[in-house]
Amino acid sequence: MSALLEVRDLHAGYGRAEVLHGLSLTAEARSVVTVIGPNGAGKSTLLGALMGLIPSRSAVLKFAGEDIARLTLEERVMAGLALVPEKRELFGTMSVEDNLLLGGWRPKTLGQRQWRDGLESVYARFPRLKERRTQAAGTLSGGERQMLALGRALMGQPKLLMLDEPSLGLAPLIVREIFAIVEDLRATGVSILLVEQNARAALRVADHGHVLETGEFGLSGPADQLAADPRVIETYLGAGHAG
Repeated sequence: MSALLEVRDLHAGYGRAEVLHGLSLTAEARSVVTVIGPNGAGKSTLLGALMGLIPSRSAVLKFAGEDIARLTLEERVMAGLALVPEKRELFGTMSVEDNLLLGGWRPKTLGQRQWRDGLESVYARFPRLKERRTQAAGTLSGGERQMLALGRALMGQPKLLMLDEPSLGLAPLIVREIFAIVEDLRATGVSILLVEQNARAALRVADHGHVLETGEFGLSGPADQLAADPRVIETYLGAGHAG
């Protein structure tokens, strides 16, 4: 079976400054792939390049068997890619429900008459969003904003959901809730590419993992093997890295 996402020899950066130096990765359908690493390693650049937000070049960039290297951001969204950015990027003055409805652009454009039904699915997954559906997004707590960003992405019915630091700035209890949602999404068939500094939590939910350091993968392999690797334990899972 071919991979849902296939990337070979990906280079990306800003202007003349190359940040990613020939990365290769695959993501199978119904799997969670995580990329862990320190600040400045290029994790967000990777997601931006895959989404078409950052200029990149690669030997292979395929999604669902199709070459997407020349596709625009909008075309990649229509193909089934979705990104929840680190800063959430919600419309703060708009209501929770209006933010969610904006996320339904893909199924609406595809002509799905019942695309609004996705709201009930999102509300079932995030009851707090239903309670606050008329509230301005900018007044939500950090955890609620992350749930809204996730819900908005899910409204697009993505084939691959890319999450950029979903636990950033959240209390431990909310972090556990967010990662429980990631596990639940995989169980429902959503494939996930998860970029995280919280290596312990990320490797716990992932099938496969990569350690990104200064633009290159230092280690790659099954998530349980990475979690047992002495170098990963010392650098990312030791004291001060619990999550």
